Amino acid sequence: MNGVLKGMLSEWFSSGFLNLERVTWHSPCEVLQKISEAEAVHPVKNWMDMKRRVGPYRRCYFFSHCSTPGEPLVVLHLALTSEISSSIQAIVKECPPSETEEKNRIAAAIFYSISLTQQGLQGVELGTFLIKRVVKELQKEFPHLGTFSSLSPIPGFTKWLLGLLNSQAKDHGRNELFTDSESKEISEIIGGPVNETLKGFLSSSEWVRSEKLVRALQAPLMRLCAWYLYGEKHRGYALNPVANFHLQNGAVLWRINWMADVSLKGLSGSCGLMVNYRYHLEETAANSTAYLGSKNIKASEQVLSLVAQFQKNSKL
Repeated sequence: MNGVLKGMLSEWFSSGFLNLERVTWHSPCEVLQKISEAEAVHPVKNWMDMKRRVGPYRRCYFFSHCSTPGEPLVVLHLALTSEISSSIQAIVKECPPSETEEKNRIAAAIFYSISLTQQGLQGVELGTFLIKRVVKELQKEFPHLGTFSSLSPIPGFTKWLLGLLNSQAKDHGRNELFTDSESKEISEIIGGPVNETLKGFLSSSEWVRSEKLVRALQAPLMRLCAWYLYGEKHRGYALNPVANFHLQNGAVLWRINWMADVSLKGLSGSCGLMVNYRYHLEETAANSTAYLGSKNIKASEQVLSLVAQFQKNSKL
């Protein structure tokens, strides 16, 4: 029954029936309200926040079905920037460089949020279609635009890491998560055994208040995060659902960013880390085929170097 329903919904919501609509501050109030309420990745705080997200150097698009125009099914937010963003604060909190867009300032399009408004449509490839359509729209508007990337959350990383710390604490053997010098430094800062005490620190967002601890955790957490995204698998594909989505689309696991989302949600979900999945348009079809067929993850030198460091330090 599940398979039949999914097949029917995939046909009813195939790209031919979907209309691409852009949201601006002049869109109907009820559309802005729905977009604001649908935002699942970086919640909209107020109307000024919403105005910024549909204003200069920002774009918001959604798909609606031809039978229900104006009713968002899936929503994509993006920022037009001079380079690939490494922090969400710069996108959702800071004001754009000017009220009028200067095309020569725009060199990259950063997809920073994609939200499904109808949970029943999970598994129907709406997000993939939407990104492809939006890229075409942007290329029409900015023919010189050549850099496309996401700035994505890493949901589940903190939970996975706490599970590792838990099993290491019970093991009492060699610490495989931290080098001896890292363990010594972290232990001195937190005043207790690394695995046990760190669990408590990472379970709350208090640890970011200690500059020393933030510095000491950067190298090990970057390394662990690279392994989580690249090495942890479910049926041979990336365990992390956001990674799996972008890799299926043919993106490259490009850069892991430290302290990229210091909101409560960002710290509790992924210790403040975020990742860029970069879309090299001429390579996405080949990358997607390699991932879906052979389960090969295309990753940058930064990510592969971090994975190698993790493997050197661990027998996981």
